[in-house]
Amino acid sequence: MTSAENVANMGAVTNLTTSRAPDIDDAVQAADAAGLAAGVSVRELTELGELEEVVHLYAAIWGRDDNPPMTLELLRAFTKAGNYVSGAYEGPRLVGACVGFFHAPSEDALHSHIAGVSPSATGRSVGFALKLHQRSWALLHGVSEIAWTFDPLVSRNAHFNLVKLAAQPVEYLPNFYGAMPDRINGADESDRLLVRWRLRDPAVAAACSGEARPAGPHAPGNAAVALGVGPDGRPVRGPLDAAVSLVAVPDDIQALRRADPAAAVAWRSAVRDVLTALEADGSRITGFGRATGYVVSRGGVRS
Repeated sequence: MTSAENVANMGAVTNLTTSRAPDIDDAVQAADAAGLAAGVSVRELTELGELEEVVHLYAAIWGRDDNPPMTLELLRAFTKAGNYVSGAYEGPRLVGACVGFFHAPSEDALHSHIAGVSPSATGRSVGFALKLHQRSWALLHGVSEIAWTFDPLVSRNAHFNLVKLAAQPVEYLPNFYGAMPDRINGADESDRLLVRWRLRDPAVAAACSGEARPAGPHAPGNAAVALGVGPDGRPVRGPLDAAVSLVAVPDDIQALRRADPAAAVAWRSAVRDVLTALEADGSRITGFGRATGYVVSRGGVRS
């Protein structure tokens, strides 16, 4: 490349940078800060060897060596078509990865299909760094919303998605993927909660700056317990006609599946029945608290 071409290219990059909206610059800076705090470098992955690392990481996390959650061929096709694949590296070692693909053009959204962090890197906010990188990437590509699903029984994921990231639940999906016999899902049915992450929402921007939003303005005493925990650790159903309802989930559903599979099945059925009934009656999940579970408000105004 000639010196003249170098100068021209640098000018093009400068113009692109200076023409970016301030919120995009803020998103990039927040993503960089999250990666630094987690001790990882998060970057987009496109090379075949990098994608193969993702396949192996997911296979190890989900315990599916014979049938990994993502194949190399599919990841290769995703990246060639301009979709999102990223990895979080601790030095040369891949410790987390995230994959997403675009919705229909009219929807202006990216579907974040799968994200995982190596057990050796949990507890360091690597997942937060991956999501903030995904947000900045989406905004840089003109996308204003990301959607994904998670198991509503997994308390730590509910807190992460609804409180730490300020995503908004929009739909309960019973047995969405069918059977998923792996280390994480076991023999349980694959109910999922669909959330949408509106990337320019002030609450989302605040969350990405480290300001996790509260579970909601309603103390437990001011809301009805639609689903609580009995003395035996199993679900206890309550009234569904309150303006604000609380729907409990187990502290650790994965441990419960191993220790008491019947209790785990009871929780799946109860949470499904209560949340879908409340949703059908016009209520929406507006928050989550570790001690109270889901905060569900009639009318669906987000807290």
